[in-house]
Amino acid sequence: MYGSWEIKPSVFLALAAAAILVGTVVTMVLPFAWINTEADRIEGVTPYTPLELAGRDVYIREGCNNCHTQTIRPLVAEVLRYGDYSRAGEFVHDRPHLWGSRRTGPDLARIGGKYPDAWHYQHMADPTSMVPRSNMPAYAFLNAREVDPELIRRKMGVLRFPYTVEQISGLRGKTEMDAIVAYMQKLGTGMEQSVAAVVAAPAVAEENPLADDAQALREGADLYRQHCVACHGAQLQGGIGPSLNALGMGDADLFQVIFNGIVEYGMPAYASLGQERVWKMVGYIQSQQD
Repeated sequence: MYGSWEIKPSVFLALAAAAILVGTVVTMVLPFAWINTEADRIEGVTPYTPLELAGRDVYIREGCNNCHTQTIRPLVAEVLRYGDYSRAGEFVHDRPHLWGSRRTGPDLARIGGKYPDAWHYQHMADPTSMVPRSNMPAYAFLNAREVDPELIRRKMGVLRFPYTVEQISGLRGKTEMDAIVAYMQKLGTGMEQSVAAVVAAPAVAEENPLADDAQALREGADLYRQHCVACHGAQLQGGIGPSLNALGMGDADLFQVIFNGIVEYGMPAYASLGQERVWKMVGYIQSQQD
């Protein structure tokens, strides 16, 4: 009725262990023979500089990878929000990788260049000043901690990352805040499309279709406070971003700027808000023009 191996615990245990071992090799070991090879390498993906590596270590130490992923799945919604989907070759210099599995906060795989340095410094020091509903803790204390050049030099050697004497000397006086900002500005920049995917806006009217809607104007003011006030000021007076008080821009042009962003100036795209809400923001901004 039963095979001899079924009534012998030692034999059953050995067979179970063998099955688990084979499964582990097939699913977790053999795949590495076909990924992160020369064929997967991306020319623009370079090793971390000493300052960027120091920032990566701070990122890991503070547990940032527990709330932020660094991998974008090939899904339309993710590509629209975060940028082009992730490739294996992007992580060739990561020891260990920081893909993550939970997004309490947004994915950071394409954060490099999305915002100017000043935005990151302020956001790290006081997250709610930039994102009012954020539950991210403040990291202002990083400004008071300096990186250790000799320690970073040893890490660069262990990882076999290239560095120069000047780069190591340049770490003197740098804080952990400088380092983590440098690290985040590195993320995703090795790809040809290193920021949020630009989604061409459909043809829109020359004038705001919601210009005479009082409710839309109030909602536009709320949207501005949620998404724009941190960089452009509560009174549109400017700050990290330029003043918006005297734009001299038509409704359609302003719509395109908000919808697609301005990559070279670190302004993110707001295509994910949808056309209607972008028009509401246009209406509010235009109503505040001098």
